[in-house]
Amino acid sequence: MAVSTGEHVLAPVQQRGQAALGRLGLPTRKQEAWRLTNLSRLEAVARMPVNGVATASDAPPCLDGVVRLVLDGVNDPLEGVTLPEGLTPLEPKELELALGHTLDRCGLSDDWLVEFNHASAQQLLALRVCGTVPPLEITMAAASGLIPTRVLLVVEEKAQLELLQVFSGRGEAAHSHLMEVHLGQEAQLNHGVLACADGVAALFAQLAVEQEPRSTYNFTSVVQGWSLGRIEPRVVQVDGQASTTLKGLAVADLEQQLAVHTWVCFEGPDGELDQLQKCLAAGRSHTIFNGAINVPRKAQRTNAAQLSRNLLLSDRARVDTKPELEIVADDVRCAHGATVSQLQEDELFYLRSRGIGASDAAALLLRGACQEVVDLLPTHASAWRPLERVLAGLAS
Repeated sequence: MAVSTGEHVLAPVQQRGQAALGRLGLPTRKQEAWRLTNLSRLEAVARMPVNGVATASDAPPCLDGVVRLVLDGVNDPLEGVTLPEGLTPLEPKELELALGHTLDRCGLSDDWLVEFNHASAQQLLALRVCGTVPPLEITMAAASGLIPTRVLLVVEEKAQLELLQVFSGRGEAAHSHLMEVHLGQEAQLNHGVLACADGVAALFAQLAVEQEPRSTYNFTSVVQGWSLGRIEPRVVQVDGQASTTLKGLAVADLEQQLAVHTWVCFEGPDGELDQLQKCLAAGRSHTIFNGAINVPRKAQRTNAAQLSRNLLLSDRARVDTKPELEIVADDVRCAHGATVSQLQEDELFYLRSRGIGASDAAALLLRGACQEVVDLLPTHASAWRPLERVLAGLAS
């Protein structure tokens, strides 16, 4: 269901969001979550006109069997679309109960970027998933101004879905995207985000996920080319016994700044997390990773692993990485690691010794570093040629 400004569901949300922004003001460097952010760029986005121009994206033909929906911040994405069996819009009464629930569970009820979306979003795509449904693709393209969008997914018990979200941006444009996902018991969601821009546009994407026992959530994000980009997946395993996989790739060049802030909370025993975040920084760019894991006493037998791997491709680029593990339970297996390095001279020498030129050798190593994550996107992402898009964004 797409809800316009006048609908009763979003109208009070907008009012609360606008009031909250007036109370909160703009973030400052005194706030830990914003200490490293380029606040001048953030302020420029905050001043953009809402519901800017959505451009016709360079979307390839939709693969057979894939359901593609287009969010432009205004128009009904379901108009003229026949949804397959198992994929249905939520009714207004269901929306009133579900909207905002997962945000609260994930501690996002007073987050500045969430309130920023609340204050301006006029469109809501709310869907229920039952059984096994065809792959779903949601595309969002911006050419100027701010495009605010919001998605709510309720994935019922034992349901399965492959979801790909594609963001693109050109020129003085920005996305403000907010997504809530509730996974029922034994539900499975393979969720990918492919976000590529021209080096000028901005992207803010907040994701709140609530997992019931024995559910599986796999999230892969590939982000490249945003002047200011911030991706924030937050996951709560309700009552434990759930599996979460977070894999990310952020590629920045020129003077771009890309940040990934993740938070995973285990609220019961026997939960699992496998996390890998890769960042490549070239030119005078800046990448940020902040990964928080919360394991309270009731989350016994948690098995969590987090790894941050970063490549500096220029002596003027910057990488900040900060793992945060808060562990109170005493029967757990939790590990984390972080590396910051350059392309290895011995690997380059090995390739050059076999007749491969210096530039081609470096390109091969970069391709391998990116492909590990890109290959984990949902299978229908191949139509977008994600690896070529990411590598094309690195200046030669």
